[in-house]
Amino acid sequence: MKPRSVALAYILAAAVALCAAAPARASVKKIQITAKESPTFGGYSWPGVGQYEKIVGKAFGELDPKDAKNAVLVDLQLAPRNATGKVEYSFDFYILKPIDLGKGNHKMLYEPPNRGRKTIGALNRGVGGNDPGSVTDASLLANSFLMPQGYSISFSGWDMSAGKDTADLNTTITLPIARNPDGSSITGPSYEYIVSAGASYELTYPAATLDRSKATLTHRVHLNDVPLIVPASGWQYVADGAAIALLPAGTPFVANDIYEFSYTAKDPTINGVGFAAVRDWNAWLRYETRDDAGAVNPLAGDITRIYTEVQSQPGRFLNDFRYLGFNQAENGKQVFDGMMQWIAAGDGISMNYRWSQPGRTERNRQDHLFVEGRFPFANVVTNDPVTGRTDSRYAKCAATHTCPFAMEIFSANEYWVKAASLMTTDPAGAKDLADSPFTRIYFMSSMQHGTGNGASMGNCQQLLNPLDSQAVQRALFTALDKWVTAGTLPPSSQVPKLSNGTLVKPDQASTRFPHIPGVTYTGFKTTRYLLNYGPDFYKTGIPTINPPAFTAPYQDNPANGPIYPSFVPLTDEDGNDVAGIRLPEVQVPLATYTGWALRSGPQNNDGCEASGQYIPFPKTRADRLASGDPRLSIEERYRNIETYSSLLQNAINSLVRSGFLLPVDADAAMSKNVNNVVRNSLLPGK
Repeated sequence: MKPRSVALAYILAAAVALCAAAPARASVKKIQITAKESPTFGGYSWPGVGQYEKIVGKAFGELDPKDAKNAVLVDLQLAPRNATGKVEYSFDFYILKPIDLGKGNHKMLYEPPNRGRKTIGALNRGVGGNDPGSVTDASLLANSFLMPQGYSISFSGWDMSAGKDTADLNTTITLPIARNPDGSSITGPSYEYIVSAGASYELTYPAATLDRSKATLTHRVHLNDVPLIVPASGWQYVADGAAIALLPAGTPFVANDIYEFSYTAKDPTINGVGFAAVRDWNAWLRYETRDDAGAVNPLAGDITRIYTEVQSQPGRFLNDFRYLGFNQAENGKQVFDGMMQWIAAGDGISMNYRWSQPGRTERNRQDHLFVEGRFPFANVVTNDPVTGRTDSRYAKCAATHTCPFAMEIFSANEYWVKAASLMTTDPAGAKDLADSPFTRIYFMSSMQHGTGNGASMGNCQQLLNPLDSQAVQRALFTALDKWVTAGTLPPSSQVPKLSNGTLVKPDQASTRFPHIPGVTYTGFKTTRYLLNYGPDFYKTGIPTINPPAFTAPYQDNPANGPIYPSFVPLTDEDGNDVAGIRLPEVQVPLATYTGWALRSGPQNNDGCEASGQYIPFPKTRADRLASGDPRLSIEERYRNIETYSSLLQNAINSLVRSGFLLPVDADAAMSKNVNNVVRNSLLPGK
C-alpha cells in the first residue's frame, strides 16, 4: 500500500472509531434489557425470513429544555433537571425482530400502545395480544401478516394513563412532575368525569387540599339533565387525597350515571414528554448504533423505513405528534415515513396541557370538557372562523421536510361522536377540502368504532355492529408501503361530500334513514366547541378556570360556546351509508349497519358511545308485512343462495380491483358471509 493510502486508511479508521465512541444523538441515553427470548413464537420459522426474537426492557431518556425542538412541551421548563441540565424520563419497550436481520425487509412497524395495551393483532391476522411473541399456534402464525414479510415490530410507553402493572407486559412511561421555581408543588384547577361503578374513584392528580368546600361533585343520569350538586356531607377524600368516595361509606358510584368532580389538584405530570419519548425512541432505533453506556441497538443499521399502525387513542396521539413537529428527530431527520391511522379521524389528544388526561376520549355523552378536538382539524390549510387562525396539521412537518405519508381510515362512528367531517370540510362547514399531497382519507361506511359483537346489545338498544375492517386495513397498509417506497399512488380518498349531497345534517329527513319499527332515531351527535379554559390557555396550555361551563341541553346549544358545523353520512333506503368504502356486507346487505347507537336502561336514548347497530332485515316478505318494516326482506332481495353468492362475489372482486382488499383476503371474505347465510338458514338453494 502506498504511504498516502496508508495515511488515508488510518484517518478513516480513526473517524470510524470516533463515530462509534460518540454518544447517541437521540435522547435515549440507556437501554436495559430485562427479558430476551430467541427464538420466540415457539420457534416458528417463516419461509425466507426465518425465526424471530423478542426483546423486552426499559429505556432511559433525557430532554434538553433549551432545544428548540422541545420548546412546545408545556411545563418542560418547570421539570427537575439532572447535573447536566437535562430532564429525565423512562419507558418500557417491546421489540420483535428477525433473528437474522439480513433476511428481514429492513422496515419496522411501530405501535404506540392504546392505554398501555398492544392492538397489533387486528392488522396481523390475530397474532397479537399484550405479548405477541407468546403466540405458538403454527396455523395462526403461518397466516400472520407482518412476520412473513420480514417486518421488525416495536412498542414503547408514552401515556401516563396506561396501567402501571407491567406483569402482563403493559407498556408504561415514568414522567417528570412540574414544580414551582422554588421546588414547591404546583396547584391548579383539575376535573374528573366519572361514569364507572365502584366504592371509590382514583383521581388523576392528587388533591392539593382536603377541604371539601373547595371542590364540587355533581351527579346526573342523562347528559341533558341539570347536574345536581352532591353536598359535602355526601362524599369524602380517601387515600390522602388521591381518591374520592361517596358517603355513607361503601356507597357505590352508579355505573353509567354521570358524576363530575372539580377540585384543586397538585403535582402535574409533564405529559407532553410522551411525544418526545416516541420521537427519540424511534430515532434511536433508526439512526444510532448503541446507547451512551455502550449497549448495542438491537436494530442498528437495519431500518430504512418506519410505519405506524394504531387503533383509536394512539392515532389521536400521532395526530398531535405530527402537528406539533415531533416527526423531526433531534438530528433533523425524519422519524416516521408512513402512518396508518385507524379510527382516529381529525382529533388530537388531551396531553400537551397542564392537568391533561391522555386516557380521555370525547364521545356523545362523555369527556366533553377535555381538549381533544381543536383547530386545526384538517391536513390542509384552513381558516378558523372563530379565532381567525390559519393552520393545518401538516404545517410544521412541511416546513422541516419531515412529513409522513398517511392513510386516515375511520368509521361512521367518528362522524357521529367525533365530528369527523371537519377533517374534510372547512371549519365553517361551507365546502369540501382537497386532499393533502401526503394523505388519503378513507371512510369505512356504516361501521362502528371497531368491530362489535353482533350477538350482543351491551348497554345499547340494538345488537352491536359486527362489521370488520381488518382486511381493508391490510390492503391500505400495503398501498402505504408502495406509496412510500416506490411512489405508487394509493387509491383515491373515499369520503362523503357536501358537493354531492352525501354529507348531510343529522336529522332523519336529511340522512334519509328509514323509519324502522322498534328503532329509535334522534339524530344525536357530538359537535365541536371552542372551549374556554381562560384567556391564555391555547397559548400556554395552562388552564385558569375549570371546568368550562356547559349548559344543558348539550346538543347544538350555542350557549356552550362557538360551534364548528359538522355533518354525517347520507344513507340509502336501507339505512346503510352511501359513500365511502362499502364492505361486501354493506354492498350486498342482510341488515342495516349504523355507526351510531342509543343507550337502553336508566340512561335511555343517550348516546351509546363507540357502538353502532346491527338491525337485521326481515327474513321473508311475510315477516316484513307483519312488522311494517319498510326494508325489503332477504327473500325478496336475493331469492336463493346462488343469487346472493354471485352478487357477493362481484362486490368482493370490485374491492380487490379498487385496491381495498388483497386477493389473499378475498376468499376469506366470501366464505365468511356465505357460511353465515347457510348457517342461519337465511336463503334456500335454487
